[in-house]
Amino acid sequence: MFSNIRIVLVNTSLAANIGSAARALKTMGLRQLVLVDPKVFPSSEATALASGASDVLATARVVATLEEAIADCSLVIGASARSRTIPWPLLNAREAGELVQLESAKHPVALVFGREDRGLTNEELHQCHYHVSIPSDEEYGVLNVASAVQVIAYEVRMAHLMAEKGVVAQKTMPLAHAPWDEDIVPVSDMEQFFTHFEAALVESGFLDPNNPRQMPARVRRMFSRLRLDRLEYNLWRGIFSRMQAMASEISQLKKRVDYVFFN
Repeated sequence: MFSNIRIVLVNTSLAANIGSAARALKTMGLRQLVLVDPKVFPSSEATALASGASDVLATARVVATLEEAIADCSLVIGASARSRTIPWPLLNAREAGELVQLESAKHPVALVFGREDRGLTNEELHQCHYHVSIPSDEEYGVLNVASAVQVIAYEVRMAHLMAEKGVVAQKTMPLAHAPWDEDIVPVSDMEQFFTHFEAALVESGFLDPNNPRQMPARVRRMFSRLRLDRLEYNLWRGIFSRMQAMASEISQLKKRVDYVFFN
């Protein structure tokens, strides 16, 4: 029932945390663990801390980058304990669990957790559609990564159990859950989308590649919030291609005018 849900740990330093995270997600019925460039894995310490969840470790997928870990996902939620320069759509743990339960029935979903000492980078968080924060104590809000996995996995399971009883969550973001006629585009395609968009902006003269400021990040946030379906995606890619063609035509025309007047 949770086959479309994966837990992604990024650049984990301690093997013990990998083992404890495996135990945490298995107790809640989850099985998919993806490790992005772990410092030490496989490890006997991870196996010992898994305490009966060694099967999760045995099937864990190890990849080099976060992009690879989430490429086929249409919903990515990243854990973040810090406020960021550019605010991102933010969920609490319960909202994240409900959203994952709803969307995992339709497509792959990833819950991403960062490094023990500094969490996820801004660049990694920008690859997520939503951020999730666990409201811990203000005086001591330090959550071990495995503990964070346990809290979120628990909320996913509770959302599933409530759905089985016919209890429908009252959502604050109805567009994310409304019945839709087209599939939501996965992350791998959206990465191509952002590359194409930025190229079109540069070629049209709208974006200075040497001084982009916060524009690329804000563009990511806007389209991550919209979450394009396949038809919308194709429409925008067509617009970008036309922008590039027009920029090329204007450039060629300018060269011909310059040739006439200066030769």
